[in-house]
Amino acid sequence: MEEKARQLIGRLAATPDAAVPRLPFLHRAFTLPLLSAVSVALRVSQILSSSRLRRRHALPVPVVSVGNITWGGNGKTPMVEFLARAFHRLGVSPLLLTRVGLVPREKGFILVVQGYAGGDEFRMLRRRLSDTSAKIGVGAKRAAVASSMLQKYGYIPHSAACNNLESGKIGVAILDDGMQHWSLLRDVEIVMVNGLAPWENTHFIPRGPMREPLRAFARADIVVIHNADLVSDWNLRLDQTKTIASEEQLGAIRSKIERNGAKCSVFYSRLTPSHIFEANQPSRRLPLNVLKDKMVLCVSAIGCPDAFIHTVREVLYFFGHFSFSFHGINLLFFWPCVLSSACCCNPIYHRRQCAHLPTCYC
Repeated sequence: MEEKARQLIGRLAATPDAAVPRLPFLHRAFTLPLLSAVSVALRVSQILSSSRLRRRHALPVPVVSVGNITWGGNGKTPMVEFLARAFHRLGVSPLLLTRVGLVPREKGFILVVQGYAGGDEFRMLRRRLSDTSAKIGVGAKRAAVASSMLQKYGYIPHSAACNNLESGKIGVAILDDGMQHWSLLRDVEIVMVNGLAPWENTHFIPRGPMREPLRAFARADIVVIHNADLVSDWNLRLDQTKTIASEEQLGAIRSKIERNGAKCSVFYSRLTPSHIFEANQPSRRLPLNVLKDKMVLCVSAIGCPDAFIHTVREVLYFFGHFSFSFHGINLLFFWPCVLSSACCCNPIYHRRQCAHLPTCYC
């Protein structure tokens, strides 16, 4: 029953406003009002959290926030990694502040520099950035996490932050999923937008995907439209030919952002597969052609599976996909064994799933 309710809420949240009249009567008569009431309650709580009366903390280093106004699939994590590497190349040691996968602790946060803690997203970032000077702090009270990290490692003023990696001192803080985190002041607000799902449903969670109203774009310093190379008709993406981005559709998304108060630069981003690596040895990179003539079981539980499917299609012959439920997760451990025995193939997993699996590639 719980799984069916979860699936129903997911379908309703993904239903465009124009398609609501076509929903079954019981869904419209009972479920939608209930979800709408929950959305209002969550929105009121968010408004109180963002009140000017609440204390906001300032850090002695620049703070760059990466966030969004909708749930999942907006490219926040790749952007956080991109920024961390960019600062590292400039000689600035970055501090990543995230709250994912929090495990309760006496002081309310976990400080992590090496090893594992938190959820799969954090673990992925830890592996991916193991060859950089990045430090990661995990906890809901990110101001407290930042203060402890700065006290432990020290910090460098902005004017002298470059080319100081040897000292290990922190030169910049990157606030992961920070747009709705009001307790920390920030110098730059980067807002990520999923170009494949631009606000056909404008209701708040759980009735829809919105975390804030569209007018929140007015707070942005930079807007990045992610998956810009995939913005086209879905039927084109079903073809095996290369997708051509629709300038008209991208222009419409940009216009809507600007109409809702954004007075900042708008950029476009895309993800391009470059290599795979063993989950336990991220420094060991393998070329994509090792997948040639292989049967591969791909697993995705990310916010926008359409983008993942297209990425797989660029590397492999993609012949089909299906949705799995929460109780069907055990099949993910069963099928690799079947494929390995029957077809002499190796399991290849998407990098977001490899955190909880023993030996796999991503």
